[in-house]
Amino acid sequence: MLRPLRDQVVPSELLVGLTVADDAAVWQIAPDKALVSTTDFFPPIVDDAYASGAIAAANAMSDVYAMGGEVLFALNIAAWPEDLPAEELARVFEGAVEMVREAGGVIAGGHTITDKEPKFGLAVTGQVDPRRILVKARVAAGDALWLTKPIGLGLLTTAHKRGSLGASDLALAITTMTSLNRAAARAAVAADLHAATDVTGFGLAGHAFEMADASGVRITLRLADLPLLGPARELAASGVAPGGTERNRTHFLAPERVRSEGLDAVALDLFFDPQTSGGLLVAVPPPHEAAWERARNEHGVHAWRIGEASAGRGVVLLP
Repeated sequence: MLRPLRDQVVPSELLVGLTVADDAAVWQIAPDKALVSTTDFFPPIVDDAYASGAIAAANAMSDVYAMGGEVLFALNIAAWPEDLPAEELARVFEGAVEMVREAGGVIAGGHTITDKEPKFGLAVTGQVDPRRILVKARVAAGDALWLTKPIGLGLLTTAHKRGSLGASDLALAITTMTSLNRAAARAAVAADLHAATDVTGFGLAGHAFEMADASGVRITLRLADLPLLGPARELAASGVAPGGTERNRTHFLAPERVRSEGLDAVALDLFFDPQTSGGLLVAVPPPHEAAWERARNEHGVHAWRIGEASAGRGVVLLP
């Protein structure tokens, strides 16, 4: 499917593209400046239109932060059914505008079509110093892996769709999804880190595999160190799981990709839970640990050390 894209002649200005897939494309325009470009959109995952727009915007901008960049501007991408009130779409736009404003950017336009199912997202343009890009492929043996948001957003939003999530837990999920990764990205750049990704639809284990595979290392993650969001564990134990969880397990759970050692089905559901606007997964080399701690404190970033990289391949999940 992607062969026509990969058969293109790639100019030297395209620093990050499909040759080594990453979270966003990066195009160099000066020795100290490059543009970051990404897009993401999906159907609403919460009922409130304003929150839905804010979540979609935060999620789309996250790929810029995963590259260590800052947001400049964005364009709306919207699909809207004719039988839904236009006022609700205006609320979606309002939520997105507020989120992009918080990021220091502006929504400069967009495109809307009629569709049977509502969908919304952004095409985002940012900037980054090309000498300080965060990429998936620079994890080294000995690096510690840190996560900047708890896991469980897929479980909570699925419970919400089924009408079984309390108001306080829904508010927790929305607050988490609308918390920008801007401060975490700034802390990573300030600590002179080089490898990161954001945790979204492939779940923590899937995105960790992308980093391990691109970097040629083994990443070990421990369930005991995993920060969980609200009732995530209880929801997993009760059988609540997004459809994406099983797809992630089917695709990634294999000896040469992700290997589980002593974990039950509930634990695996947590590792493969698809996130929306999840946190950053960053690799911290031992010489940068003190700088990372200082930068986290300066930027007010909460983070958890959940594993490490070593010689080998793939991902190992431990209790």
